[in-house]
Amino acid sequence: MNRTSPCNAQECLVSVTAGSIRLAGNLRVPEKARGVVLFANGSGSNRDSSRNRYVTQVLCQAGLATLLIDLLTPQEVATDRQLRHLRFDIGLLRERIASAINWLVENPTTQNLGIGFLGSSTGSAAALVAAAEHPEGIRAIVSRGGCPDLAGSALSRVKAPTLLIVGGNDIPVLEKNQDALRHLHSEKQLEIIPDATHLFEELGALEEVARLASQWFEQYLKPAHQPALP
Repeated sequence: MNRTSPCNAQECLVSVTAGSIRLAGNLRVPEKARGVVLFANGSGSNRDSSRNRYVTQVLCQAGLATLLIDLLTPQEVATDRQLRHLRFDIGLLRERIASAINWLVENPTTQNLGIGFLGSSTGSAAALVAAAEHPEGIRAIVSRGGCPDLAGSALSRVKAPTLLIVGGNDIPVLEKNQDALRHLHSEKQLEIIPDATHLFEELGALEEVARLASQWFEQYLKPAHQPALP
């Protein structure tokens, strides 16, 4: 993939308390940030993935803060590789996202920033459920190759403008996103990246995903105090 010019914001390691466990995350806040994007990753992706780090770089260049967080602990990831159950536990992932949002609200460098979600895989569904449960607190959502259909009835309660991005050759996921789009009643849009597959590994595909996400967040994220999630 092509590399963007460096963002001058330093990245710092943070720890988010979620019930009895702690989740590791990477926070980057550029000067005069206009909003903060929480990455809600599902299976097969984490805060160290090159895809996620590339997208954070593009968002940082657009003046957006980012929090890359692993929703499962290393021990849970190891268990899930064998049983493949935690990645589909939308309720658990939603609780972890809620803890991350509360952390952003309480953190001095992000507490006055509008909050958006960038979800992938099952993380997209969990982000949509969290947004439906807290309509005043979440300003924008982007789903990247996600499974929004797993959000079920919560889709109709989402108020935040929602962008679904899918690869044109990722047929099963594309069909699920098309179905989810019909159940969303907020401002919504489906963007199909031609010839791209699920991980957007084709030439220029991830760059287009990052560009679309950046534009969406720039349009809808504005500084505003966010009340904590229940």
